[in-house]
Amino acid sequence: MERPLADEIRPQSLDEVVGQRHLLGPNGVLRRIIESGVSANMVFYGPSGTGKTTIANLIAQRTHRTLYRLNATTASLQDIKDIIADVGTLMAPGGALLYLDEIQYFNKKQQQSLLEFMENGKITLIASTTENPYFYVYTALLSRSTVFEFKAVSPKEVLPAVERALKIEQERLELPLKWEEEVPLDIATACGGDVRKAINAVELLCRSALPDPEGNLVLTREDASQLAQRSAMRYDRDGDAHYDILSALQKSIRGSDPDAAVHYLARLLEAGDLLSPCRRLLVIAAEDIGLAYPQAIAITKACVDAAVQLGLPEARLPLAEAAILLATAPKSNTAHNAIIAAMADVAKGKTGDIPRCLQNVHADTTGFDNKQHYKYPHDYPNRWVEQQYLPDALQGVRYYQWGDNKTEQAARAYWEKIKGGPL
Repeated sequence: MERPLADEIRPQSLDEVVGQRHLLGPNGVLRRIIESGVSANMVFYGPSGTGKTTIANLIAQRTHRTLYRLNATTASLQDIKDIIADVGTLMAPGGALLYLDEIQYFNKKQQQSLLEFMENGKITLIASTTENPYFYVYTALLSRSTVFEFKAVSPKEVLPAVERALKIEQERLELPLKWEEEVPLDIATACGGDVRKAINAVELLCRSALPDPEGNLVLTREDASQLAQRSAMRYDRDGDAHYDILSALQKSIRGSDPDAAVHYLARLLEAGDLLSPCRRLLVIAAEDIGLAYPQAIAITKACVDAAVQLGLPEARLPLAEAAILLATAPKSNTAHNAIIAAMADVAKGKTGDIPRCLQNVHADTTGFDNKQHYKYPHDYPNRWVEQQYLPDALQGVRYYQWGDNKTEQAARAYWEKIKGGPL
């Protein structure tokens, strides 16, 4: 049976690995560890198709240990016990190197079961995960391991692998194989930094190629585009990529960059996620634009309502309007800072009794000399009268600080004039 192309093209040395120069370059720490032949427990964190399994294979070769592979989505405690039973036998005379893929799917008890064997050296663990290990991997296991972050591979780095895969396919196929000049780069770009996905795309493209009148199999850009459709999207609604894109959207708007804002919005919408950007845009309107342009939240709410009613793909229009409006609007986080500071005091127990003048009038009917003495501001000039509002324990505390934008400075000037002094 013919081997899958992605398996046949798998690197046999560190120099053949695509990408990860920060780890595997001449001075990369992971490269130095591997070349020294040292066995160490590691956690590989990063997107799929970035070389994690390949590196585990190379480590097994270098350390002369038997490599066992388990996937945490299907593995059990019995699978681990079976591996331990092989240690010291002809199956694994020098100890076992366990490559545990998707370790985030192991529960705490399953992860704990590995600790004893990691400590006595029977198992060297290389765990891989596409999720942040500091959230999903048991702390005791992390403390016995070194975390290495793998990054999505750039198109420039993927291109040589794609070209090598095409040459292998040329040798495999019975008919001559040709391709349009831009095809390799198109595939390398569309794979979204996933080398395995790029190689699989090459294989499918070659298998589906049609011969031209001269009997040559021809790979076209149009076919490559169809096979790679949406493949550049790394998106999981419950994963890191989801929150990274939402974070990038908010930070781009906060930084007043409308181009970046619509880019990250487009990535969310292209993945079919409508509700997440709707919610985040409302948060941004309140948190980052705030009192500098108070109408922004009303306009954003209207855009969000329109988007939900329209659904995709038309929803992109009002959401783009909201994103660009917020990115180009003046910014203020004074309301955000004020409520955060106030809630921090409340959480610490800094409250105190509500001033009597602010309490409900029911206390006036108790029969005690406890009249409210509340001054109704609308009965006074300019609708304001000096009166205690904060509890005694918080007198003089300032949670809200005026922003330097036109709207808040206008309000400040008004109240300084009414109240007779700087606020």
